[in-house]
Amino acid sequence: MEKHQYELVLILFVVASLGLVSFISCIAAEIKKTKEEELRVVGRLCHLPESQAFGFGVAALICLFAAQMVGNLIVCTYFCSRERKKKSGSDFSISSKAKTPTIWMALVCISWTSFVIAVTLLSAATSMSRDQPYGQGWLDGQCYFVKQGIYIGSGILVLIAIGSTLGLIIITTMRKTQVDEGSKVKEQSKLNTKS
Repeated sequence: MEKHQYELVLILFVVASLGLVSFISCIAAEIKKTKEEELRVVGRLCHLPESQAFGFGVAALICLFAAQMVGNLIVCTYFCSRERKKKSGSDFSISSKAKTPTIWMALVCISWTSFVIAVTLLSAATSMSRDQPYGQGWLDGQCYFVKQGIYIGSGILVLIAIGSTLGLIIITTMRKTQVDEGSKVKEQSKLNTKS
C-alpha cells in the first residue's frame, strides 16, 4: 500500500468515526430529552429544566459539522489538484469537456440536503433542551418539548449525510487514481515510442 492509500483510509476512518459519534449522540439525546413529568407550571408560567440532551445535541452538531467539512474539503482538494493537472497539460485522459457523473452530483445533493436538514432539526431540538425558566420559556414565554423521534430522525439524516460524503470521497479518489494511472501509462508509451 502506498502513502496515498494510507491517507485515504485514515480520512475515511476519521469522517466515519465523527459521523458515528454524531449518530450515537443523537440516540443518547433522544433517550435523555426532557420528559413531560419534569414540567413545572405555576399559574400561566411554566418551567422546564435543562436536560442532558443539550450536551448530546451539541456533541452531535460539532461532530456532524467536522465530518461534513473534512469530507468535503478532501473532495474539493482532489478536484482542485485534478484541475491543476488538466491546465498544466499532464492529464491526458480527461478531455476539456469532461462531464461530472450523475452519481457524483446525486451524492453531493443528498449529502448537503441531509446535512442542512439534520443541522436544522438538531439545532432546534438542542435549543429546546436548555433550561426554560418561568416566564421565558423557549419561545414567547411558552415551554416547548422536543417531539418524540426528532433526535432519532436527525441521527438517520446524519448517517445519510456522512454515507454520501464517504461515497463522494471514494468516487473522487478512485477517479483521480484512474486518471493518474492513465497519465502514467500514456507518458510511458510516449517514452517507449521515442526510444
